[in-house]
Amino acid sequence: MFFNSIEYLIFLPICFTIYWFVVQRNLKWQNLFVLVISYIFYGWWDWRFLSLIAFSTIVDYTVGIYMEKSSSKSQRKRLLWISLIVNLGLLGFFKYYNFFVDSWVASFDAIGISMNTSTLSIILPVGISFYTFQTLSYTIDVYRGNLKPSKNLINFAAYVAFFPQLVAGPIERATNLLPQFSRKRVFNEDQAISGLHLIVWGLFQKVVIADSCAVYVNAIFEDYSTLNATSLLLGAFYFAFQIYGDFAGYSNIAIGTARLFGFDLMRNFNYPYFSRNIAEFWRRWHISLSTWFRDYVYIPLGGSRGTRMYQLRNVLIIFLVSGFWHGANWTFVVWGGLHALFFIPVLLTNTNRNHLDQVAGNRLLPSLREVFQMVFTFGMVLVAWVFFRAESVYLALSYIKRMLVNLQFSIEYLSIGRYSVEFLLMIIVFIGIEWFHRQYEHPFIGRFKWIKIAVIIILLLTLGVYSDQQDFIYFQF
Repeated sequence: MFFNSIEYLIFLPICFTIYWFVVQRNLKWQNLFVLVISYIFYGWWDWRFLSLIAFSTIVDYTVGIYMEKSSSKSQRKRLLWISLIVNLGLLGFFKYYNFFVDSWVASFDAIGISMNTSTLSIILPVGISFYTFQTLSYTIDVYRGNLKPSKNLINFAAYVAFFPQLVAGPIERATNLLPQFSRKRVFNEDQAISGLHLIVWGLFQKVVIADSCAVYVNAIFEDYSTLNATSLLLGAFYFAFQIYGDFAGYSNIAIGTARLFGFDLMRNFNYPYFSRNIAEFWRRWHISLSTWFRDYVYIPLGGSRGTRMYQLRNVLIIFLVSGFWHGANWTFVVWGGLHALFFIPVLLTNTNRNHLDQVAGNRLLPSLREVFQMVFTFGMVLVAWVFFRAESVYLALSYIKRMLVNLQFSIEYLSIGRYSVEFLLMIIVFIGIEWFHRQYEHPFIGRFKWIKIAVIIILLLTLGVYSDQQDFIYFQF
């Protein structure tokens, strides 16, 4: 079931009504209801893969119980390894089996040895990368002693399968979300209104911005070999806002939906395209994933401690693993490697902890230095996005080469398609809206709140009708 579907438009108010008017008085019934609707939500796509979530849930629930009972560190470590092997084994099989087989065959073909190994027709379960990392955070935190294991299977199962963020995040920590299932939840009007605001803004980011960008992105990337540099630059620019609107939009809808049910999820995006260096970008982009890798991979490797060589090794590992997490394709590995290369100069100059505040502070406009920093950082991110979008490394390199060589300054795709010039202006307005509200969680805070909400809803009902409905990009990860 997709957030931008008619089914969800019917599903959400029904669940909200039952949750607050039928099962509100009993916490156990509330949690059981959340579990049931979460399984319905996920099973709407393919009910067969509910068995994977249930299996992972039971394994990690059991591991947590036995960890608490064990006084031996070695036994606790063996239990942790059981969780790691089961969860990463399932993720590896469903997501990476064909990739490894194809890469193995291709490596032998390159040296003239033909192999007839065939791959399986494996369907990638939606959201497996997200709920796998979510359950792993639980067992790792229990192992470290940062969290008491859950004794209530219903609560734990509801935490693993919590429908708003089940298929594309945010990747919640057990230390944050799981205790919320043990606390009585009372309807809070302010929290619910805040949730509705996030849902509306998220739908605008997805339906109006991302899905409209997709029309141009698909056309430009499909015909890149016939287009000039300016048009290809526009294609990369539109993809940057397609993936941002798509993923930030999903996250905002997920966070807003959770608030309707009395839960608070972590913020996943914080205006990343206003970043002044690549380290700041990664503190603002997909925050739940970047902090997950920081806490469970980067710091255990040694983090920024030790010699420069160890620090550089850790940075390279973390970005390559992050790239590979996104998909079973060498394009994602290169994308991660590029970000590692972008990050290294920041690390070597000890500026990776700079810019912890919002750009320009309370000023209306940024300084020229800040403008240069933001444009330069966005340019690096833009080049990397080409690899993220392209179907192969070769096509990405060809796209970038043509973008840098074929310097004809005319935008061919602006004269084709729906509201082309107007749409480019709308992207600029969208950037302006985010800039003037960068101190807030979403634009519906501050002055003229209801006017802004009305305008966004009108745009949803008008421009949204003309955008092609697209699946959320991160569903494939």
